[in-house]
Amino acid sequence: MNTTGRRVVTVVGLVTALAVAIAVLPGHRGWFDVGVYHGAVGHWVRGGDLYEWTTPNGYGFTYPPFAAASMLPMAALAWYPTIVANLLLTALAVVFLLHLLVDPLARRHGWSRWYALALACCLLAGLNPVRDTISFGQVNLLLVALVYVDLWLLERGSRLAGVGSGLAAAVKLTPAVFIGYLLVTGRWRAAATAIGTTVAATVVVAALAPDATRTFFTEAMWDTDRVGRLAYVSNQSLLGVVARLDPVHPDRRLWLMLVVAVVLLWATRVRRAMRAGDERSGFALTGVAACLVSPVTWVHHLVWLLPGLVVLAASTLPWPPVDAAARRRARVGIAGYAVLCSGLVWVFANGSAGLLGFVGANAYVWVSVGMLALLPAGRADAGEGHRGFTEHCGAVGATRAVVVDRQR
Repeated sequence: MNTTGRRVVTVVGLVTALAVAIAVLPGHRGWFDVGVYHGAVGHWVRGGDLYEWTTPNGYGFTYPPFAAASMLPMAALAWYPTIVANLLLTALAVVFLLHLLVDPLARRHGWSRWYALALACCLLAGLNPVRDTISFGQVNLLLVALVYVDLWLLERGSRLAGVGSGLAAAVKLTPAVFIGYLLVTGRWRAAATAIGTTVAATVVVAALAPDATRTFFTEAMWDTDRVGRLAYVSNQSLLGVVARLDPVHPDRRLWLMLVVAVVLLWATRVRRAMRAGDERSGFALTGVAACLVSPVTWVHHLVWLLPGLVVLAASTLPWPPVDAAARRRARVGIAGYAVLCSGLVWVFANGSAGLLGFVGANAYVWVSVGMLALLPAGRADAGEGHRGFTEHCGAVGATRAVVVDRQR
């Protein structure tokens, strides 16, 4: 069998194994979140209160009104077409992200592009956060793609950079951390564009739906009970860790101290990445920090770690790693990926007492902390593969920016 044939067999085998595993292993979420979107938006269109509608077990719409306005086409669709639309949009987001993040690696190292992208897609599908995002019918991967449109625009010197993060922040509050990234790294024009986009989207919807806007910003936004228990094992944020230490009275002061420590480390590392022209590490670090500092980071929100895994993998190339730092990152990356695939935290869904419970129930938080500390952020701590990766992407972006400038 020739090389192409072996690659086809490998991909088909991986896809089959993944399909069987996803079909038979427990954990399918029954499209629960897309059901919330569909029910709440339909109720709103029919004249009801957007934030009054709830599922039989009490869950309701938790996003800003702009998100509901973006989902209005759902009101015209029946249940199964809504699921299909969600899956198709998620698939498009994955295609964009893999093309943006993995394709440059394949081209730089002379790999078969279709084979590299197919393997990357299989690796992505094995991750617990990705499986949960798809089976919940969540919007997380769409938001990641929307923010990474800004990476694509920044690398090309586009004046539109910031629009993606602004729209994502108008849909959900967590991506607003990327506006913070633009500010911390001195990307003033892009930051102003992002803030302006968020404000404009919010104001337009506020003018059309003042009652829903008022309810969200004065009530729903501050009601953490709407999204579930902070101590629930799926909450893999710093506040989730603190809440599991004392579910009745979580120590908010401890949480704030941890958040401050994470923000200081993040700001230091993204500035270093920016000085080295390493935009991709800066974006990846910001996604990791967002998962840690957000009060609620459900397992499916951890798709924000995906770009960091790619950056970490790039820093270990060529394979096998030749220097000690790259080998350490390779071990951390493989271990982190294995933990994120494992669903380990769910073992402790019914209790996390003792040291083993504490470590296991917060396993994904430890992965996030490790990535924040060890992701390469500039030339000094990057492997040859990552340096070449960022230099290649930067060169392509600079060339295109010059072409665009000349065309103007």
